[in-house]
Order: sequence, then C-alpha cells, then structure tokens
Amino acid sequence: MAGRDALALAEFDQYRHLEEIQLALENDKSLKAIIGNDYMISPDIVIARGLVDDVAINSAKHLVDDSVAKYASLRATNNGKPILHANVSCKWTIRSDRAQNSRSEALNLIRSRKGRTPHIAIVTGEPLPSRLASVALGTGDIDCVYHFALLELIEAVKELGQSEASEMLEIMIEGRRLRDISDLPLDLAT
Repeated sequence: MAGRDALALAEFDQYRHLEEIQLALENDKSLKAIIGNDYMISPDIVIARGLVDDVAINSAKHLVDDSVAKYASLRATNNGKPILHANVSCKWTIRSDRAQNSRSEALNLIRSRKGRTPHIAIVTGEPLPSRLASVALGTGDIDCVYHFALLELIEAVKELGQSEASEMLEIMIEGRRLRDISDLPLDLAT
C-alpha cells in the first residue's frame, strides 16, 4: 500500500486498519519485505456517510442505548470515523492499456475493507462502446459506469449506423451496468 493512499482511505471506518498496517510496515523492514506494497490507487471522489448520534437514532422510537448495538459503525458513540459510502473513479477516457486501472482500484477497495463494501462507480466520457464494455461488463467489481453524455452517445452511434456498437450499449444499459451521469446522485442517495 502506498502510504499516502492507504492513509487517505484510513479516514473511513471500513479502512481504518490500513493506518495500523502502514505504521507496522514502516517500523519493520522484514515485515515490509514479506508483505510488499499493494498497488493502491488514490480515490478520485469519495462520498462519506456521517455517523449518527443516539438522540437522532432514537427520535421516532427508542432503538439504541448502552446495552444494544454496541458495535454498529453508524452510531457516533461507537466509532470516530465516517463510513465510506461510495468511491467514484473519474476517467476522461478509457484507454485500452489503462482499462484495468479502475478494476484494480475496485478490487483493492473490496479486498482491503473490514465491513460493508462501498458503492464503486466510474464516471467517464469514453466515446467507444467497446471500451466502455471493458469496464462495465464483468463480475460486478464495479457497481456501475456513468457516462457524462450517454444520451448523446446513443444518438451518435445510431446516426453512424453502428449496429454492433448500438447493441453493445443496449446490453450495458439493460443490464444496469451503464447509466447517464444524471442517474448518479439518485443511485447514491441513502
């Protein structure tokens, strides 16, 4: 883990252990040689879920006190770090030689966490449906790809008579793997 990147994620509940790991690696060279350095990409955009105090949780009905939910990450009394709700990777385009960067970032987020997985999304302006498919289709390591001009891309591909590209876009959209940027805020609403 690159120190700065690991520590950036360590600001969130699911990744707070990364700070301890980083300190251990810095203090023990033999441990560093054994574990090595994972390729941890610094997040472009993170969306945090703030912690909630017990008064707010109990506002409609008494649900929590000192005897229950002692380990729930959402409770401010249990935890001092916000929860990473979403990680958004921003790629102006998806060059074929860099298509896997976003997948690597997603897999590192999934593997390195303790607790629930944050939403993992990509925002791009990539004009080629085949390159969009290289990150949108697959095993679900990335929740969804958001295109900043999806409606315009669909129209342009139709006007060019690119039936194969149109079909690929349709597969990604109907499969809920590709959406317009205007969908992102609503998809991330809690």
